[in-house]
Amino acid sequence: MALRKLGTDPDSKNSGSPTVYLDEETGNYLLQGWKVLDAERLAQMDIPDHETVIEFPQRMVQFFPEVNGGFGEDV
Repeated sequence: MALRKLGTDPDSKNSGSPTVYLDEETGNYLLQGWKVLDAERLAQMDIPDHETVIEFPQRMVQFFPEVNGGFGEDV
């Protein structure tokens, strides 16, 4: 699997999360973010056992190629 890092949150205090990756083989995005553990929020979703929920800030949308003209932060 060839992953390409598209961008890390410019407001991250530790420069590690959230992050957007592209799987160049499948064309799917992988999102690294904060685990959602709040039971009240999770109860409002229908989450299968094989899935998880992460929180991802709106400011990270800038790293998706569909938004930024096809480039990630490492270009």
